Amino acid sequence: MSIFLAGAGPDPAAFPELFDRFVRDVQEHSGGEGPVRIAAALHHRSGNPEEALPEYAEPLLARAPVELVPVLLSSAYPADPAVFDGVHGVVVGGGLTPAYWDGLSAAAAAISRVVGAGTPYLGFSAGAMVAPRRALIGGHLIHGVEVCGGECSEGLAEVEIRDGLGLAPFAVDVHAAQAGTLSRAVGAVAGGLVDRAVAIDEDTALVLAAPENDGFEVLGRGTCWDVRRSGTGCSVSVLRAA
Repeated sequence: MSIFLAGAGPDPAAFPELFDRFVRDVQEHSGGEGPVRIAAALHHRSGNPEEALPEYAEPLLARAPVELVPVLLSSAYPADPAVFDGVHGVVVGGGLTPAYWDGLSAAAAAISRVVGAGTPYLGFSAGAMVAPRRALIGGHLIHGVEVCGGECSEGLAEVEIRDGLGLAPFAVDVHAAQAGTLSRAVGAVAGGLVDRAVAIDEDTALVLAAPENDGFEVLGRGTCWDVRRSGTGCSVSVLRAA
């Protein structure tokens, strides 16, 4: 099993090792016979999610024979939980985090079940944010006080924590250094919304061996900022790839 949570969208030129590791793990999980089946759940903020499919499909197809199972999300068409049965890998794309939560929440138990049984998961940006047990969905205010720029709010005012997919024991934020969302992760912990959050830079991912694992590996060029409650405040650990 492996759970990859990336701090930005897919960029195989800048971050090829993420796709390399994920595809290798998917092939190992499949047993190595025939094409691997990968479910790709995508939402497109401006229209048809099928338009976003090539940027996720092409790096996978370049590395292995893949039978892609598109899971195209919209407000009218949430994911059917049954679509995740029998896949060898799950990819969840980037975009509007609340839209991904709306599209995948009904399938959360199915995704958690297959990942718990060993199916690798790869979440980009929004796909990383919805993955945890308690997911940070968006917002830029905590108790009315600004904790990050409004452009990072995902259309929400107050920072919202909702039940996620159950794949990590801590909340996740993304685009940390680049968009200034580290302060939102710190605010969420300091404000008592969650006990722990990890903010992930772009061109960076964390890798969990299992959903309940407390520790993780870091891939890529940036930083994972591990924010934990400490007394009446919080502490921040700076973690980078070895």
